[in-house]
Amino acid sequence: MAQISDRPENAIQEIFGRKKALISMIHCPAFPGAPRYRGAPREEILSFCLRDAERLVAGGMHGLLIENHGDIPFSKPEDIGHETAAFMAVVADRIGREFDLPLGVNVLANAPIPAFAIAAAAGASFIRVNQWANAYVANEGFMEGRAAEALRYRSKLRAEGIRVFADSHVKHGSHAITADRSVTELTRDLAFFDADAVIATGQRTGDSAALDEIETVRDATHLPVLVGSGVTPDNVVPILERVDAVIVASSLKEDGVWWNPVEARRVRAFVDAARTVLEGG
Repeated sequence: MAQISDRPENAIQEIFGRKKALISMIHCPAFPGAPRYRGAPREEILSFCLRDAERLVAGGMHGLLIENHGDIPFSKPEDIGHETAAFMAVVADRIGREFDLPLGVNVLANAPIPAFAIAAAAGASFIRVNQWANAYVANEGFMEGRAAEALRYRSKLRAEGIRVFADSHVKHGSHAITADRSVTELTRDLAFFDADAVIATGQRTGDSAALDEIETVRDATHLPVLVGSGVTPDNVVPILERVDAVIVASSLKEDGVWWNPVEARRVRAFVDAARTVLEGG
């Protein structure tokens, strides 16, 4: 695919120091201000996140992506409280001090400006943004791409080293607004708006992206491509053969349920399943 932006670096190689990477989610419990928060003290929240991080690192993951998944139902970006960014920054900083792995930040829903602030404060290497360009109808309502304001905010922070991993044809939503434009075109828009990597997903958390859509996304961009949902020990090999990295969460949790703690046995099984591709890469 012809390059349509001036960002030639491979963000996966740059951040993780390898051609293929395994990234896992830290699904934070509900933070103060969220409907499901029930008064847990700060140290309890931190302990939950640190325990999951320890099991993921010990099992062989290459990076961690910190997300406020416990804050369901998610707010639109303009309604996210300052307390969310504050607590996430503390979590990210503590994890970064304990474990020598690259960190990413995803603030739900679709909030790259708080994510950049958290990443800058905690020394994270990248953020994930579900809708970087264009628009769609999400669970939270109408959701616009926020690349222009987010990149200007990153410039104000002098944080150009924090990379942007952006979803293409993002899960949990309707794309009727852009239905007259192909996945190929939507993927190319991400590079045009200076994303550093592209993420393909399934329809919802835990659903796998179809191989043909992964290949469509991969063939549409010169940027590194990740798969961001539904990766398991059973499908990690064919997926990782086609992409530069995977982001995995639910299949590493007890009973395969995203809100449960990480299970060390599942992490080891996942990394073992991916090893042939990792060693070949």
